[in-house]
Amino acid sequence: MNAFVQGFPIFLLIFCRITAFFVVVPVFSSRGVPNMFKIGLGFFISIIVFLTYGMKQSIVPDALYVLVVLREILIGVLMGYVVYLFFSVVQTAGAVMDLQVGFAMANIVDPHTGTSAPLLGNFKYMLLIVIFLMMNGHHFLLTGLMDSYEWMPLSNEWFSRLMNGSITDFLTRVVGNTFLLAIQIAAPLIVAMFLTDAGLGFLTKTAPQYNVFVIGIPLKLIIGMILLILLMPGLASIFERLFSIMFQSLEQLFGIVQGPPGGQ
Repeated sequence: MNAFVQGFPIFLLIFCRITAFFVVVPVFSSRGVPNMFKIGLGFFISIIVFLTYGMKQSIVPDALYVLVVLREILIGVLMGYVVYLFFSVVQTAGAVMDLQVGFAMANIVDPHTGTSAPLLGNFKYMLLIVIFLMMNGHHFLLTGLMDSYEWMPLSNEWFSRLMNGSITDFLTRVVGNTFLLAIQIAAPLIVAMFLTDAGLGFLTKTAPQYNVFVIGIPLKLIIGMILLILLMPGLASIFERLFSIMFQSLEQLFGIVQGPPGGQ
């Protein structure tokens, strides 16, 4: 009984970080995943982490314990948010593509979040999740979550890093990088649509009898669909690079909050 009383505060801290991570991170936070499964998965992973890492820790549940619980929840939410930002890259790129091609009027409901999503963005997001699961990306996420206790132990310096602006600066750079990646993914189609608009403008000047509004919409749709078919084989390598940058950003977050384990 004494061992349970002494270990429960440590287990609660581990459970708060892991559960907060599952609430935000894509795939696990989907509406299709039952809440009971999320809580159960978080509970069993917390037991594993507690048995391998938490048994060596000790904490006094005093008045500051509430702040420690809040700190662990914020760490889990931030880790999940960083992963979510890179998953939203394809939706942002798809929204830009939809705007250029003409699909922006045909938004659909995303079954994972229950919100309205761009047509091409939702398609690429589904494809991204399939590729992510095929390459066992969810296993890498769970491994990174468990390894976070080596980089960011329970006695981490979260609040001091928050006060000196390191975490805010990191988030600002990550958000900027995700927008840049989204524009890079959508760049081929943006350039093609710009050239199409320029060609239609020259056509209007040289042959005013053609109605550019009647010709332009189906022409841009046809060109956009052909480009999407041509670009499909390269999406796997693009997504693989996206996942690599995502895990590198998580490692940077770990390093900013506490640093490598053992001072490496």
